[in-house]
Amino acid sequence: MREIVYDVFARKNRGDALTHIGYLDAFDDETARVYAWKTYDEEHWFEMCIVPRSAIIPVKREGEAFGRNGGTAAENAGADGSTAKRAGADDSAAKRAGTDDSAARRAEADA
Repeated sequence: MREIVYDVFARKNRGDALTHIGYLDAFDDETARVYAWKTYDEEHWFEMCIVPRSAIIPVKREGEAFGRNGGTAAENAGADGSTAKRAGADDSAAKRAGTDDSAARRAEADA
């Protein structure tokens, strides 16, 4: 039997963004739920969710990384920094949506 990698997300209060708080390995969903609760119970979470890493779908253009040249926004920024400014706006939108791209990056690396 093979262990599955699960990413753990939680929010402290109703209306807060869902935040990636870590990951764990488990053999099935029910065991992962128990591991998540026992591992990340140091906070009084309003809600906690687990997602099998294999279910995370990175959002990007087909065949490209997020940056124009496959690098980070800072690496791809022009002299006026315009790309970096757009990337900053995208980061703010991700924060409002409660997403964390570290899980997507790990899922892509595992693939």
